Amino acid sequence: MVVFELVIALLVVGAILAAWARRVNLPYPALLALAGAALALLPNAPTVTLDPELALALFVAPVLLDAAFDSSPRDLKENWRAVTGLALVAVGLTVAAVAFVVRWLVPEMPWPAAIALGAIVAPPDAAAATAVLRQLRPPHRVLVILEGESLFNDASALLIYRLAVAAAATGTFSGWSAVPTFLVVSAGSILLGAVLSRITMATLPRIQDVATAVIAQFVTTFGVWLLAERLGLSGIITMVVYAILIARTAPDQIPARIRIPSYAVWEVTVFVLNVLAFILVGLQLKPILQRLSGGELVTYFATGSAVIATVIVVRFGWVMGYVAAGRLRAHAGGPGKPAWCPSYSAATIIAWCGMRGIVTLAAALALPDGASPFPYRDLILFTAFAVVLGTLVLQGLTLRPLMRSLQLEADDSVEREVHLARVETARAALDAVDGAASEDDMVRLLRRKFEARAAATERNASGGARGDGNAGYAAALRRAQVAQRRTLSELRARGVIGDDAFHRVEEELDWAEVNADAMDRSD
Repeated sequence: MVVFELVIALLVVGAILAAWARRVNLPYPALLALAGAALALLPNAPTVTLDPELALALFVAPVLLDAAFDSSPRDLKENWRAVTGLALVAVGLTVAAVAFVVRWLVPEMPWPAAIALGAIVAPPDAAAATAVLRQLRPPHRVLVILEGESLFNDASALLIYRLAVAAAATGTFSGWSAVPTFLVVSAGSILLGAVLSRITMATLPRIQDVATAVIAQFVTTFGVWLLAERLGLSGIITMVVYAILIARTAPDQIPARIRIPSYAVWEVTVFVLNVLAFILVGLQLKPILQRLSGGELVTYFATGSAVIATVIVVRFGWVMGYVAAGRLRAHAGGPGKPAWCPSYSAATIIAWCGMRGIVTLAAALALPDGASPFPYRDLILFTAFAVVLGTLVLQGLTLRPLMRSLQLEADDSVEREVHLARVETARAALDAVDGAASEDDMVRLLRRKFEARAAATERNASGGARGDGNAGYAAALRRAQVAQRRTLSELRARGVIGDDAFHRVEEELDWAEVNADAMDRSD
């Protein structure tokens, strides 16, 4: 009961901190990290343990699906070099550098444990950074790179993590023998994600009750992860493929009255999981700190500080080196279209957005405990939280002033795509209305509505007409809504607009559809 009361109280505190963070334009995970650190020092805080096998499924699966669902394959394809470099090369360099630094400071730590620590702290979490950056309108490509990196670096880091944990358990590890396993696991995970996405989309659109539909979404999310793990595949890769494919078809098959509440539920769920992750880590750190002697405490703080510095320096080195090499290649010239290369100001922002978050915490909590604990588990858990706390506070709280000092030009590329999508969907609706078999005053009013929207989309001049039971009006409105959604999906499918613009206009169409449903029910 004490733990339940504490969790409820901390959820309230988390909500207050998040509201305050939005008010002062700070990333709320930074404040949650400070709250978790304070919780570890609380005198009467209870000790709570979490089943290690539950940690990744509970915290990573829904958060990863939420991020992957909003990703834009078109934008990722255009920036694949930068995303791949950060998600693969930068992660690998971070894992190696952290392992060497930790082994230098703690020579007794076995290599598998050091590599596992490197893999735990390697993947940054873009959620904290993009929450701040979106308000400042940096170049859209910066956001795409950061979001794409956070989507795929989890997969690469956690694959290394799994190999290191297995090596620590068996005492043997062969890098070359792991390559075929990695390839088979990756291919199998991609195939499984694709198959499960088709099965899901053949089932979910049949559910018309909102509560049942939302529960089914959560059940399928955890089911996808658990099935992948049971088959020995990567839950991360499976979930990313599954979510991206679902996102391409769900908007055309799931009605707005289900989509709107489900989006709200997912947003709250991700927030609650972030709060719970910091709570659990704070509660597990307390007994660790109580067990440490003075000399061990110095070692722990020195290791945490060194790893924080290492992850920041390695990221800066890779990003700046990538930009310098790209500019040299562009200057030298050559055949083919040159790849986009960020400016040094944009690169500084990308390099500084290396805050660690919930994936790092979940991976640390997932280390085996109990009768046969993972080697140096306490040190790894302490260091992981130190990296999360240090990067969120140091980088998260300084990101906004850094962005302002660099004076990057505002980017209105998404706004232009939103404008285009609004005009095209309004024209599609107008064409659908013009196809009415018979026309009365209400249908003519509907036509004028879409003509006004197409002519003055910036003002969103879509004055709605009240339903009065006119069947012709209702049928014409339905045709217009279907045409708008079809046109919007086609614009995204052809790559004319990205997913950011797609979801903005989709939300507008959802609310229009919900309003129309409400008017129909009131007639």
